Amino acid sequence: MSANDPGQPPATPVTYTKNLAAPQSVLAIGAHPDDVEFGIGGTLAKWAAQGTVIHHLVCTDGSKGTWNPDADIAALVVQRQQEQRDAAHALGSTGTVQFLEYVDGELEHSKATIDRIALAIRTLRPSVVATHDPWKRYRLHPDHRNAGLNVCDAIVAARDPHFLKHHMRDHGVTHHRPDALLLWEADEPNHYEDVTDWVEIKLNALEKHHSQFESTMKATDESEMDAFRQRMRTRMGDLGQPHGVQAAEIFHLMNRL
Repeated sequence: MSANDPGQPPATPVTYTKNLAAPQSVLAIGAHPDDVEFGIGGTLAKWAAQGTVIHHLVCTDGSKGTWNPDADIAALVVQRQQEQRDAAHALGSTGTVQFLEYVDGELEHSKATIDRIALAIRTLRPSVVATHDPWKRYRLHPDHRNAGLNVCDAIVAARDPHFLKHHMRDHGVTHHRPDALLLWEADEPNHYEDVTDWVEIKLNALEKHHSQFESTMKATDESEMDAFRQRMRTRMGDLGQPHGVQAAEIFHLMNRL
């Protein structure tokens, strides 16, 4: 029984799957600029090198992403959007980079947001969608939870023909069912991707987010950046160790949508 089938699915031991075949296209949806790179950057770099078209969709404007109380917020928003474009390019992405521009910290789980994401899924028609796991226990940041909830609901709205009929009429799009959904920050991971050869590309992409060095990466000088890089390498190594690979990213995979 799939978790999407009616009724309560049985409890089963977790058996990891590994290394999806490179999809034709991916839509990676993050709450903030840099979330995609942290969550699935190595996997996206691997797939991009194999010809996958990678699209980014960022839900908020990143306007709270600084510890400077006197920051020019309008300038920060512009900076973070350019950083996201640069990071996508560093991963090898050839698709679109789009911004919903909700205020950072105020992303709601709402029909309006679900409809906008569903329209993006119907328009871009990705084989795989990737986002935050909204059921991650003890996740404090509301934007991460609500981004994941909005995306999961948007999968349903995008796949079923009787949702969003006005969008089909107004935008000329038809329903679309992705092949798989990957949730990073997974509360119950069941899938890993070997990113051994892509760790440095992920780090390079993360380092395009210059505005986040102090607040997210805890780095105000080069020695602290080296410490951040090593923390990331260690984390991916620890995730890969149980699976016999040097570095991994792990997810909850849903492939019966």
